[in-house]
Amino acid sequence: MGLPQRDSALHTYAEYLTWPDDARYELIDGVAYLMAPAPTLDHQDFVGEIYMQLRRALDGTPCRVFIAPVDVRLPKANEADEQIDTVVQPDVLVVCQESKLDRRGVRGAPDLVIEVLSPSSATHDHLMKRRAYERARVREYWLVHPSDRMVTLYLLEGNEFSKPEVRDLSRPTPVGILPGVCIAWDALLERVPPPEY
Repeated sequence: MGLPQRDSALHTYAEYLTWPDDARYELIDGVAYLMAPAPTLDHQDFVGEIYMQLRRALDGTPCRVFIAPVDVRLPKANEADEQIDTVVQPDVLVVCQESKLDRRGVRGAPDLVIEVLSPSSATHDHLMKRRAYERARVREYWLVHPSDRMVTLYLLEGNEFSKPEVRDLSRPTPVGILPGVCIAWDALLERVPPPEY
């Protein structure tokens, strides 16, 4: 099941900036998708732990890590900000080029994007956002599955993502584009009990 659409019109970032703050949207190819309500505490625990580990690992490097909500504008060419039709808010992202950062957020592909899946957003993250990230040339994309205790990894090879690699969370997961950086899951998995089916 995908996220609900705001309406049937196509929108740009200029319109997106005028919408009220009481609902959050992402734009993909001009289609506005209503973001899911507040995620579960387990989701937030995963997001926070990943952010914290990356923040520590990247301290003193040119790379910066951010946590949602941060607007990431993904232009298709050199269009002005107001004409961009894809704006997303990844759970965790790393940007290693300061020139991509401005007061509004990020313009251009982050180096690393991590989405922590929840039932309401899994299809959207697997399909719609993966295609948008691939087209924008995000160098590495992770989909973390908290309930299944696994992570799906995509690395950019040329203009396309590689075949996905699926790993369980029993061992630390290295970040392919950031040598020496990895996410350890053991303390997090001890803290967050597995879901009851």
